[in-house]
Amino acid sequence: MSELIARALADATDTRQVLIGRGVVGRVADAFREVFGDRAAVVVGDERTMAAAGRAVHDALAAAGVRVLEPWVFPGEPELYARYENAALLRDAVRDLDAVVVAVGAGTLNDLAKRACGELGRPYAVVGTAASMDGYTAFGASLAVDGYKQTLDGAAPALAVADLDVMAAAPAAMTASGYGDLLGKLTAGADWLVADAVGAEAVDAGVWELVQGPLRAALSRPAALAAGDVDAVGGLAEGLLMSGLAMQAHHGSRPASGSEHLFSHLWEMEGLGVDVVPRRLSHGFKVAVGTVAVTALYEALLADDLASLDVDAAVAAWPSAEAMERRVLSHHTRPGLREAAVQQTMAKYTDARGVGRRLEAFAAAWPTLSQRLREHLVPAAELQVMLRAAGAPAHPADIGLGWAEFRATYARSQLIRSRYTILDTLAEAGLLEPLVGRLFAAEGFWGRQALA
Repeated sequence: MSELIARALADATDTRQVLIGRGVVGRVADAFREVFGDRAAVVVGDERTMAAAGRAVHDALAAAGVRVLEPWVFPGEPELYARYENAALLRDAVRDLDAVVVAVGAGTLNDLAKRACGELGRPYAVVGTAASMDGYTAFGASLAVDGYKQTLDGAAPALAVADLDVMAAAPAAMTASGYGDLLGKLTAGADWLVADAVGAEAVDAGVWELVQGPLRAALSRPAALAAGDVDAVGGLAEGLLMSGLAMQAHHGSRPASGSEHLFSHLWEMEGLGVDVVPRRLSHGFKVAVGTVAVTALYEALLADDLASLDVDAAVAAWPSAEAMERRVLSHHTRPGLREAAVQQTMAKYTDARGVGRRLEAFAAAWPTLSQRLREHLVPAAELQVMLRAAGAPAHPADIGLGWAEFRATYARSQLIRSRYTILDTLAEAGLLEPLVGRLFAAEGFWGRQALA
């Protein structure tokens, strides 16, 4: 375990132990006993993950004298989906078992176990089979409820195990997905800097370092990741685990989620990639494209001098609460999504006076903030090169997104969550539409990459 992970565990609310390294499935019993004592274990997986590591985990626990029950296994086909009904099925299956659930899998299995055990008020363990997302050590389960993807309550695992040999052998697309998810921490960090500058949410320096400290190194070898290099996968896995632990330490997802995730969340809620075969379009792939999109927006913003922002004009144009609600409803017509979008948007809404205070703070901070953002962000064109080297999408066409739909995401994603991001700052300043227009103009970042 690295010093950084050990430091993060000291502040984690749920996770007590992280076991990461090559061949650590063979040491899972010792870690299990350290966390859960003499409790029994029941391995939970699907037919794919049981073959990848589940049976090895079960056998390692049994060989070391841990009492193990018969594994509970979801079918391998069709692909297991993170819907609430599957979490309820697992909850009911383990309700009467006096055993700790050991989920073996990636994002879907982890989220199902997290919610099922959360409803039962029990701790659980996870053995990750791919470096595919940052949710292993995060709280909250991302599940579809009545077709609407949302984050439900659920504690992070008490024990998280990452065997790098297992993860390096995972399908390349899953590793690429994890790379896309981790790349999003760049724009998430930029959004946190902006939120801090306007007084919306202060940066916690210690938590910031947990995510941003190892980030550049973890992202530095995309081609090696695509080739299945174990050391490169180890760096990626550690970065993803650190993101989840940072969320625990911060008691919120701000350290790891910003406007790039709003893009992804909107597309997920509207079903983008759900019917793609043989595997659904992953969360990390959507975050990857969202990260490029948001970075390009930051670049357009950084080309201007915002120290002379016309705050009075922006305040005068700011809509009333009633007008804002109408704006949300005009952008979102899908049942379920539109109601949630209104609730979330109005939770972060502030009146014209509050907008004025934010924009004055933003303009005053701009000389130092803009320099910090330039140092923090990686150019959007460079991100595209990195993503393609890792085998991840880097353009909306790569994820089957129409051009007009993609352009509209900039405005629509600002109106789905209560998190304050650069999209809110630009909307309040009256700059969001002009800057997006600049991106899609013939010589703009996206205009130069326009679909025929």
